[in-house]
Amino acid sequence: MGKRRQKKQLFTNLSKKQKKHLKEFGEEHPFHDVVNERPERTQIVDLPSSPEQSDSEPENRIEQEEEEEPEQQTAYQRLLSTLGEPSADAQNQEEESSNEEEEEEELLCEVEGSDEAEEGGGEEQEVPGDEEEGVNEKEEVAGDKEFEDKEHESAFSLETNFMERGEQDENAAPLKNSKDLFLDHLNTELTEEDVNKITSGSKSKTQITWPKLGNLLCTNPLERFGPIGPQKDTDLADFHKLLESSWKDLNRSFNPKGPAEEISPLQLELLALMGSYKDLYHPDTCPLKQGPYVRSAYCLHVLNHVLKANSRVLAHNTQLRERKTRAKAGAEPHDEPRDQGLTRPKVLILVPFRGGALQVVHTLISLLETKGKKITVSNKKKFKEEFGEAEDEKPANLRRPDDYHVIFSGNVDDHFRIGVSIVRGNMRLYAPFYSSDIIIASPLGLRTVLGAEGESKRDYDFLSSIELLVLDQTDVFLMQNWEHVLHVMTHMNLQPLDSHGVDFSRVRMWNLNNWARHYRQTLVFSSIQDPQINNILTRHCANYRGQITAKNMPKTGSICQVLAQLPHIFQMFSSDSFMDQDARFQFFVDQVLPQYRDSVMSHTLIYIPSYFDYVRLRNHMKKEEMNFTSICEYSSKSEVSRARHFFQKGEKQFLLFTERFHFYKRYAIKGIKNLIFYGLPAFPHFYSEVCNMLAAGGQGEEASWTCTALYSRYDAHKLAAIAGAQRAGQMLHSNKNVHLFITGAEDKV
Repeated sequence: MGKRRQKKQLFTNLSKKQKKHLKEFGEEHPFHDVVNERPERTQIVDLPSSPEQSDSEPENRIEQEEEEEPEQQTAYQRLLSTLGEPSADAQNQEEESSNEEEEEEELLCEVEGSDEAEEGGGEEQEVPGDEEEGVNEKEEVAGDKEFEDKEHESAFSLETNFMERGEQDENAAPLKNSKDLFLDHLNTELTEEDVNKITSGSKSKTQITWPKLGNLLCTNPLERFGPIGPQKDTDLADFHKLLESSWKDLNRSFNPKGPAEEISPLQLELLALMGSYKDLYHPDTCPLKQGPYVRSAYCLHVLNHVLKANSRVLAHNTQLRERKTRAKAGAEPHDEPRDQGLTRPKVLILVPFRGGALQVVHTLISLLETKGKKITVSNKKKFKEEFGEAEDEKPANLRRPDDYHVIFSGNVDDHFRIGVSIVRGNMRLYAPFYSSDIIIASPLGLRTVLGAEGESKRDYDFLSSIELLVLDQTDVFLMQNWEHVLHVMTHMNLQPLDSHGVDFSRVRMWNLNNWARHYRQTLVFSSIQDPQINNILTRHCANYRGQITAKNMPKTGSICQVLAQLPHIFQMFSSDSFMDQDARFQFFVDQVLPQYRDSVMSHTLIYIPSYFDYVRLRNHMKKEEMNFTSICEYSSKSEVSRARHFFQKGEKQFLLFTERFHFYKRYAIKGIKNLIFYGLPAFPHFYSEVCNMLAAGGQGEEASWTCTALYSRYDAHKLAAIAGAQRAGQMLHSNKNVHLFITGAEDKV
């Protein structure tokens, strides 16, 4: 690699003529040969006609050289010569520099190729190493350089665009509406006392019931922004002019060719809550029934927010331009309107897979397109190629549950990010982040840009002015890497390290005061309730308008879906906190595992929700030299096949089985006789799916099957989703630590 850098430095020192010669002939001109030892400067001396002149000649020659040196053009003179046509010269210099860089890379490739060909007969082991390093370098360069649409920069720039007269008249009324919660939310000025109240954590809590969303818990840090009222008294937000005629056709994307499905009552309730600009956590978003409707609702809210914000900026641009034309010399300058953040991105949407991002963009396009109007979408073809699913990539018809097909439909790549800008109803995909209104990304795709502390290449300034954060399918993030989500949350609404060309005279005061996090609305949608998701709203969200959380406990748990006749033994252990994994491990090793070590208790599957618990238990069983095999999300296909075969044939007594493997594969494990849940599943329907594997395997008689599940008082939500809310309450407050239920009998639980 040092040899490559040395050659690159040589080429940067060559002139354009020398590079051309090197490219045409494959070698440098002999005149420009580089000699390692620098020779002394050659002096040409005219011999004097008489020896008397020889002493004075050097002095005259030195004076002559000093006189000749100023004849060369200085940097200052070159700068003066460029003042005549600055734009043309600058453009030519940029083109020349880009051409020179391309020529350098071509020359480097050609010369390296010739060097490798010449050295091929020498040391054979060094050549493959050099080639691999070259390939890795190319891959790194290709990975760093992502496509960004620079062609449409001016057309979608907020600084250089203005609102036309007709548009200004149409949008003036909604922008000046005093009842518009969009303006009310952004124009509210907080005081130091208000901010101290919000950060202190003291909140008032009220509970209210809505027809479709059920029980809603409202928390409010400030008294003047009280809880939400009844559903009948809550009005929808005012929609932008471009959405007034199309928002009722919200579900048109579900059936593009046929008539649009009417907007559902659930969507109306969600729009009313989102329009209040309070944080919202909806943990009952079933991917089968509610997922598409929830996505359409938050896309409408996002689009309405972006269109209003951009229309406001364009209207103010027009007003400022008119003021400048009318202003007289010496007149006092007017205060410029404060309508922007420190950076342009306003909305961040986190989705787990590329297929979800594709659906979000399609929903945004369908909302912008009315029946008689088509909008311009830049780079739409490239977007479909990268985020769509090719026909040959579609898996075969697998026998999997319906929720599996919904979650993993489309492109399931989890490393992506894309910027979207919207101006006058037209959309630009692949916009640079600092020219985007909406950023759609996965936690992993954003994590690679944010970087970690100490890394040289990292950037998080584009998250400084996010006003709307959406986390869709948050339960899937738990099955990916939750640390990436937390890393994104810790970098939200921080003061930027660079100005990025912002006009500070138009930046809102609460952005300058570093209070942007108190104005950010966070929308979290999930199919389950989980303490880690709750932690996002309690620790990383500080909206001054408060939060709304749906609190609906399931009446019947997933245990009712178990078809096999099976005794379910729930054992409770004492724990000091939710993260206390030592207590669970010690209870399992001391109380549960010894009961299954006998050879009679063969074919025992141990279901482990956490990968860290899986590693700990695997190491313990290795140390104890127990007869076991294991399957996790990192196992290869051959390892999975061997483990399933050995377990089914009885050659291995125990099988360690992780929840994330079941989430991504949904394999039916055959040969199970005894089942142990080391922890309750995060997804309640996984409990019934794994229990029904006993009947699918057909191994032994039903009378010999057993099922044991461990839980603590911090597993209340998971226990209620499995056993039912009423039974879970009795189990948690009972004096007994062991509870037995039997499924599949005549009197089912």
